[in-house]
Amino acid sequence: MKFGCFSLLLASALFLFLTGSTAFGAKPKGPIWIDPAKAAAEDPDFKVQGEYEKDKIGIQVAALGEGRFYVSQFAGGLPGAGWDKSAPLAGVKTKSEAKTLLSNARRVHRKSPTLGKSPPAGADILVGQAVDPKLIRGKGQDGLLSPPAQTSKDYGDFTMHLEFRLPYKPRSPLGSQDRGNSGVYLQNRYEVQVLDSFGLVYDRSQVKLPVRSDPKQWCGCFYRFKAADLPMCFPPLAWQTYDIDFTAPDFDADGRKIADATITVIHNGVKIHDAVKLPKGTGAGGTRKEVPRGPIIFQGHGTPVAFRNVWIVEK
Repeated sequence: MKFGCFSLLLASALFLFLTGSTAFGAKPKGPIWIDPAKAAAEDPDFKVQGEYEKDKIGIQVAALGEGRFYVSQFAGGLPGAGWDKSAPLAGVKTKSEAKTLLSNARRVHRKSPTLGKSPPAGADILVGQAVDPKLIRGKGQDGLLSPPAQTSKDYGDFTMHLEFRLPYKPRSPLGSQDRGNSGVYLQNRYEVQVLDSFGLVYDRSQVKLPVRSDPKQWCGCFYRFKAADLPMCFPPLAWQTYDIDFTAPDFDADGRKIADATITVIHNGVKIHDAVKLPKGTGAGGTRKEVPRGPIIFQGHGTPVAFRNVWIVEK
C-alpha cells in the first residue's frame, strides 16, 4: 500500500472515531421520534412531558416510557426563570400521579430569545436555508444538518450561533449517553455536549433516580471537565440554541502556549459558562495537542440530532 493511500485511510478512520460513527455510537433503545406532531399522535406520554408553572413553582416532567415520568419541582420558578437554585423536589411518578400534581398548573412553552437569530455581515453561514458544502462536510436536507459533520476551514477566535433539536427517546435511561447524544467540538479539542438531560440538575445527590453517566457529560457541559452553571436543557423535539464566544489558546514564537483557551456559552438565552479557561481539550479532545486554529466538528453518535441556522463570525 502506498503511503498516501495509507494516510488517507488513517485520516478517514480518525474522523469517524472523533465524530462517533453510527457503527460505534449509542444503540437505540425503544422507539425514536424526530417529529413533534408524530410523537404527540403516537405516544400519549409526549403530551404530558414538558414544563409547567404552579404557585411560583417550576415543574419539569420528563418521560421515562410506558406511563412513567421523572418530575422535578423548582422553588421560585423554572431554571433560568426564577429558580432559587435550592434542591428540587424530584422523583419518579406514574401518569396518574403526574396529572394529579399538574392539576391547575400552567403549561409553559419556552423559546430561546436567540432562536432564528440572523447572521451579521461577513459571517460564515454553515447552515442557512441549506447546508453550504463549501464550508462544511456533512449531510443536510431542508436546511437541517445531520452529524457527523466538519467545517472545511479552521477557526481561531470566533463567535458562533447554532440551533439544535434532540430526538424524543423516552425509553432510553434519563441521563444516559443513549438519549439524543451529539456534541460540538471547537477546534476539534473542546466539546460542548449536546444531550437530552431535560429534567435533571447537575448535582448528582439531588437526582432521585439512577443515572448512568457523569453529570459533566450532560447537555451544556464541557465534556467531563465542567458542568454548566444552570441546567437549561429544553424538552426533546424543542429547538434549542447555543451562542458561543471562543478565544483560542495563544502561543509564542516558539510554539509554547502562553494563554489558555477561553469560552463563554449561552444556552437558550441564559449564560451557563462565563469566560471559562480551558487548560487543555475536553473528553477525547484532551488527548490532542492544542492549536491556534482548528475545525469545528459536529459529533455523530448514532442518534438523529439535527442542527440548523449555524453561523460563525471570526474575530
